[in-house]
Amino acid sequence: MAILSLQHVTYCYNPDQKDAFNAVDDVTLDIEQGEFIGLIGPTGSGKSTLVQHLNGLLAPTKGEVLFRGQNMAEDKKKLRELRFKVGLVFQYPEYQLFEETVYKDIAFGPGNMGLDEKEIDRRVRQAAQFVGLKESYLTSSPFELSGGQKRRVAIAGVIAMEPEVLILDEPTAGLDPHGRDKILSQIDAFHKNTGTTVVLVSHSMEDIARYADRVLVLQGGKVALFDYTKAVFGLSGKLKEMGLSIPEITAALLELKQRGVPVRTDLYTVEDTVAELARVWREKRGDAHA
Repeated sequence: MAILSLQHVTYCYNPDQKDAFNAVDDVTLDIEQGEFIGLIGPTGSGKSTLVQHLNGLLAPTKGEVLFRGQNMAEDKKKLRELRFKVGLVFQYPEYQLFEETVYKDIAFGPGNMGLDEKEIDRRVRQAAQFVGLKESYLTSSPFELSGGQKRRVAIAGVIAMEPEVLILDEPTAGLDPHGRDKILSQIDAFHKNTGTTVVLVSHSMEDIARYADRVLVLQGGKVALFDYTKAVFGLSGKLKEMGLSIPEITAALLELKQRGVPVRTDLYTVEDTVAELARVWREKRGDAHA
């Protein structure tokens, strides 16, 4: 059974008004336990609206969202408990920090779950470790930290609730390349260490290509593609038609292909590309010595 399932989900903004429009339009899909899903699409494609359905922040105008087979809308009293199981990290989550210390900010969610102090302390320290925050930071004010460190505090606050699903909406927006790589590698390590299902919304094709098991592409609120990462980025022409970029490595391979170099163009990682270029070089040397 899928951990999250959407059945013909539609969400209409401004219903019964002249400017009504479907931000999500008849979406049906399953997300399996332990998957790392990448979510991409052009600006305005419905990505943020869709992920807010995954933990019940928005209720579908039509259709159903199921968590472990149960319709989220059936019992509104259980929504609070559900949001502990499906954690959502918004864009620029550091703007939601408000406590006096980093420790208190990370502890806020577990505290709302009614856990005892010993369990809260365990979760705070473990979550801080997962996101790479030194223990010495726990007594600091979050407002004394750098932008990347604040971002990690906010993510740790969601991780400390030990959700079964972790949803991140552009978690690296506005960070420099080093800060982006640091956070994403820590999220990936958390995913692998815990088996938590992860849904990552990102404009960076490189990031999605590096970490996602499957990629969901939205266009106009509809599912344009939902397949394994290799299969999706193998459709570079279709992605370009939708106004999306492709991984720089894939673009470089396409350029080489156009210049007559017999390389595969369905690759998107550095490791696979190095191996492919080495193969082409070996074959070329073999022809030269024949």
